[in-house]
Amino acid sequence: MINKAVRLMLVLTRKNGESLVIGENITIKVISAENGSVRLGVDAPREIPVYRQEIYQAIREENLRAVGSRKNPQQLPKLPPSK
Repeated sequence: MINKAVRLMLVLTRKNGESLVIGENITIKVISAENGSVRLGVDAPREIPVYRQEIYQAIREENLRAVGSRKNPQQLPKLPPSK
C-alpha cells in the first residue's frame, strides 16, 4: 500500500483592506476586489521569492528544457531566492 500525504487547501474570505499572515513574516493584503479581479499586496522578506503561479511554472519548464531533462518538475530543486 502506498502512503500518500493529503494536503487540504485553507479557504478564507477577506474584504478589501483585510489581511492574512503566513508564518511570522509574510502578510498578504487584499488591496481591491472588483469585476472578478483581486489585487493582492504581499509583504515578505526579500530572500523569499514571490511569483505568480504561471510565471513560476514557466521558469520551472524552462529550467527543465535547459538541462535537457525529462524529469517531473516536482522533482527539481526549488529556485534560489532572488536578490
